[in-house]
Amino acid sequence: MKPRTLAATLAALTLAGCATTGTEMAGGSKEMKLAFDFTDGNPVVLLNKLNNVDVTRKQLIESGVTPKIVMTFRGNASFFTQSNLAVVKEAERADALKVAAKLREMKKAPGVQGLEQCNLPLADRKLKPADLMQEVKLVPNGWIALGAYQQQGYAYIAP
Repeated sequence: MKPRTLAATLAALTLAGCATTGTEMAGGSKEMKLAFDFTDGNPVVLLNKLNNVDVTRKQLIESGVTPKIVMTFRGNASFFTQSNLAVVKEAERADALKVAAKLREMKKAPGVQGLEQCNLPLADRKLKPADLMQEVKLVPNGWIALGAYQQQGYAYIAP
């Protein structure tokens, strides 16, 4: 076999696994439940992960699968669910605004069931529940909430 033909054949075989439909990816299901757990303290990294969740949501919809997505925030990601940006480092505020805009956009998006902030990390970081973005629901314990979602059939994903 000629090198060009061999390369083309290998490329075709490699990409063949990527050519699946959404329902094949979802195991034939018409619905996919996903619970994402964010703990990132870097707003650029967090925004990239949120964008990836949004792409995933859109791909599921385009392939005929109904997404049911919950996004939870714990640890240093808690800084980016706040409406008061005074708690965010000045150098990160512009990116924190982009994260807030993405959260607002995704809260309204089809397939997004909710955005939840764990209460446990707030006090240690001097964050106030009253300063939580209105789009984000405060839950007493994010781990318990994530466990409950898993019991309801949601896949736990820590991007």
